[in-house]
Amino acid sequence: MLLIPAIDLKDGHCVRLKQGAMDDATVFSENPAAMARHWIEQGARRLHLVDLNGAFAGKPKNEPAIKAILKEVGDEIPVQLGGGIRDLDTIERCLDDGVSYVIIGTAAVKNPGFLHDACTAFPGHIIVGLDAKDGKVAVDGWSKMTGHDVIDLAKKFEDYGVEAVIYTDIGRDGMLTGVNVEATVKLAQALRIPVIASGGIASMADVEALCAVAEEGIMGAIAGRALYEGKLDFAAAQARADALTGQD
Repeated sequence: MLLIPAIDLKDGHCVRLKQGAMDDATVFSENPAAMARHWIEQGARRLHLVDLNGAFAGKPKNEPAIKAILKEVGDEIPVQLGGGIRDLDTIERCLDDGVSYVIIGTAAVKNPGFLHDACTAFPGHIIVGLDAKDGKVAVDGWSKMTGHDVIDLAKKFEDYGVEAVIYTDIGRDGMLTGVNVEATVKLAQALRIPVIASGGIASMADVEALCAVAEEGIMGAIAGRALYEGKLDFAAAQARADALTGQD
């Protein structure tokens, strides 16, 4: 069970939003590259980057900060990046810069053909991000609900060849209310590819709850606000996860 620290980028800074609201951002660091180094020193084995401005603009907006992070990380650990990735040229540029996995969210739902092309062109490097509430998928930075069932859509994308699914319960993200274990397990059981949990991790109890169901196909969990506000100690949480899931 990987614990994956999130570095959410807005205007070049490391921030966290509450339920995706751009005007409700807390700045945690002016130096995202230093933050990346901090998480590596704490024992992180993967990083999760989100270009928040890019997600709303539909194209990357924090490239200098992203490149600084990638330079800092080098090839020590994989980095996954999402936010505003809408075309194959952008994916290619991200991968050339050193990103290991590109996360496609809204564009996957609105333009499945693009996701299919991305999986074909860059096999092994595409992760799909599905944001859902009450089993239905949301798009455009959570501002619009769709009628798509999250499990049906995830199965379709699995057939395209995505590497993994990041599942976010948007009712809980950034709210420190605990992860939606039941919904995450339900999705993981329906798929052959791994699921990464996201949204609401608040405490060691959430980490333990996910570890208890890791064998259902949950490979990791993204953590943000709880880490930045000191409610969850990353090194201790990763050590606990390793102990519970039998990893060294």
